[in-house]
Amino acid sequence: MKTLYLDCGMGAAGDMLTAALMGLTDDREAALEELNRAFAGKAVLSLSPDRKGSLHGLHCTVSIDGDVEGQEEKDHHHHHHHTSLAEVEAFIGSLRLPEKAVADALAVFRLIAEAEGKVHGSTMENIHFHELGTLDAMADVVSVCYLIHLLKPDRVAASPVHVGSGTVRTAHGELSVPAPATMELLKGIPIYAGEIRGELCTPTGAALLKHFVDRFGTMPAMSVEKIGYGTGTKEFPQANILRALLGDAEDEGERLLELSCNLDDSTPEDLGYAMEALFQAGALDVWYTPIGMKKSRPAVMLSCLGRAEQREALLRCLFRHTGTLGVREFPCSRVTLTRSFRTADTPWGPVRIKRAEGFGVVREKAEYEDLKAIAEKEKLTLTEVRKALKDPPA
Repeated sequence: MKTLYLDCGMGAAGDMLTAALMGLTDDREAALEELNRAFAGKAVLSLSPDRKGSLHGLHCTVSIDGDVEGQEEKDHHHHHHHTSLAEVEAFIGSLRLPEKAVADALAVFRLIAEAEGKVHGSTMENIHFHELGTLDAMADVVSVCYLIHLLKPDRVAASPVHVGSGTVRTAHGELSVPAPATMELLKGIPIYAGEIRGELCTPTGAALLKHFVDRFGTMPAMSVEKIGYGTGTKEFPQANILRALLGDAEDEGERLLELSCNLDDSTPEDLGYAMEALFQAGALDVWYTPIGMKKSRPAVMLSCLGRAEQREALLRCLFRHTGTLGVREFPCSRVTLTRSFRTADTPWGPVRIKRAEGFGVVREKAEYEDLKAIAEKEKLTLTEVRKALKDPPA
């Protein structure tokens, strides 16, 4: 299985990811030319050799109207220029790049908008980006999405993410690292602080990892064919480099835990509430199985699936929200199709389409929450909204 592994020992940022992936491409000059052609002069990417300590890599810069964006402010919220999600989506949607790359870029910015909305108590449609909505950040996101499209890995894996420590200056004052929107995006992803003072993982980097990475953990057993090094601008005691590895790895699946318990004293309402609580605690899936227990009692086995780092939270949730006295635990692995999103238009607004592919299979399905929102607003059925996706108006 063709695997891309990202070593995030010094965090992740859009420019570092771009440079590292450029180091893996067969023809980086052609890739750079294609991206700059798509941006049509509104943003200009350039690559240059760089050195951090004894390590050599590539550094990516973005210039806007001839000015190179200051790295001290890159991916922070210092800019006064505000851009809405609709403007971001319109710009990205207009780029003449492969459909898959554009769809991925749109999905990444929707993740950022959702995170910003939660942090600021708003909806993502009403979020106005500071730095993240400007052309330099869009160039980073689009570039990474395009390069992953070129590389076409069957799976993307990454190390736990080093986020740094201390504080970072934002438009909302001095905040702890990771910044609130970054922390929201990193939910469910293994992270650590380390000794380095400074912001190592930016909102852009976090969103790209969240969208593309199928598995976080140690590097799988793989035969490495290519290595790319992307350098950051800041100087730290440790080389500020993101390393990308491309090669063949066996499909070992994602390592997960299955937790289950037998319940003969829970009402349907209790079970429903427990399911909601487990999902909020990070469960990947929750399900019930009808069973018979001692003394011929009809009962339910409550089961959930989660990652190892969520084990304690899920156990606490099971013991708190059910009457069980014990929980069974089984290590397991899960093999999944590669997932991505694109946006389809309807007469009533956009709908996200989830695409799953791999092992010779390709499936697409409209996101239920988007269909539901349109159906409720327009007084339609889900079937009518789905039909509009298949038969768009002329």
